[in-house]
Amino acid sequence: MAHHPRSIVPSRRTPLSGSQRTLATAQLVSAIGDGAYYTSSALYFTRIVGLSPTRLGLGLAVAWAIGSVAGVPLGHLADRRGPRGTAAVLAFVTAAVVASFLVVDDFLPFLVAACLYATAQSGLGAARQALVGGLVPEGERTAALARLQATLNAGLAVGAALGGVALTVGTRAAFLAAFTLTALGFLATGLVLLRLPAVIPVLPATVAAGGAAGGAGADGTTARKGRDGGFAVLADRRYAVVTLVNTVLLLRMPLLSLVIPLWIADRAPQLGWLGSALFVLNTVGVTLLQVRTARAVTGLPSAARAVRQAGAVLLASCAVFALSAAPVPVWAMAALLVGGAVLQVLGEMKQSAGSWQIAFDLAPADRLGQYQGFFGTGVAVARTAGPLLLTTLLLDGGGPGWLVLGVLFLAAGCAMGPAVRYAERDRSSWLTPAPATAPLAPTG
Repeated sequence: MAHHPRSIVPSRRTPLSGSQRTLATAQLVSAIGDGAYYTSSALYFTRIVGLSPTRLGLGLAVAWAIGSVAGVPLGHLADRRGPRGTAAVLAFVTAAVVASFLVVDDFLPFLVAACLYATAQSGLGAARQALVGGLVPEGERTAALARLQATLNAGLAVGAALGGVALTVGTRAAFLAAFTLTALGFLATGLVLLRLPAVIPVLPATVAAGGAAGGAGADGTTARKGRDGGFAVLADRRYAVVTLVNTVLLLRMPLLSLVIPLWIADRAPQLGWLGSALFVLNTVGVTLLQVRTARAVTGLPSAARAVRQAGAVLLASCAVFALSAAPVPVWAMAALLVGGAVLQVLGEMKQSAGSWQIAFDLAPADRLGQYQGFFGTGVAVARTAGPLLLTTLLLDGGGPGWLVLGVLFLAAGCAMGPAVRYAERDRSSWLTPAPATAPLAPTG
């Protein structure tokens, strides 16, 4: 089994490095734009463009399905060409795609633009993670990602407020102003990212002739072969198992944005405002507490433990949500929904902190981009399959459906420890890059 040195998470009072401050600035600017887009896009495409909700949902499902496979090749591009330049270019592409939404007037151009948007976003996420890996010391990455996540949520809150203005006004001009803000946010993000130091790409590790000639087996030989072929992560079955377990836990993502508002509308329409309030509660909670929560994660064992705890907390959250299916007074239902949302944000923060550490510690240093891109496919899968799966399970299944989901979260949380130990086995023999025979020029 590979042994990893204990990471040291810096104190909350440790000053951020210049690179981390720049990364946080880029995260904040793009998040403000994202918040405005996510708040206003659905009503813009249905009320202003005239798409039916069914076509809108179909287009987004297709787009994120395509985006789910884009992270690996674009992450590989970041590994080979440099993550700084790749991330900046993808931010500029995202800005251009969002600008194109301003002139979309039918389903087909919407579908094309949505696919480009999801592809660029998936690649940008992988390149950003590779940037963190290249610019932040190994022992500080989880803490840095916690700060970036807190910054992300703060930006989303500001952007959502601005998008809410567009929703309140309701005119085409107001919606276009929100989309323009999003495009400008990603344009500024690309410019900020270019201020970061260049990260020199790491040459691919070479494999001894004897090892490369061996057959596939549980000792990681298949992963060695895949590594020589380019997209090593596609041959890394152990990392795929870890990614799958994490994807199950990411099914929590559509709950507050989709399922809970529909749940409230069906059972207590007079509490319609509570859906937005719970989203704000989640955003504020992550902004204030994510860094503190991440301090407990200092290596693979503590990361697996955090994910296991997250599964238990998410089970408790689902159990509380299940109680709201009972015939209770409106005030009691509101209290149950708030209680479930509080537990959910606690589980979310633990799962996020643990998964960041796991995703980095199990990835080879010369393949951070493609490994982070592969790990990030869980987000796209949750966005694609989650809405249909969860609306069917919860809105039709009621309280028992919530309990089934909670047990699924608990099972995934408990499975992460064994999956990590399985993925960690013997990795020190093939995850360490061989010395480069010639330097590569910094390009990103």
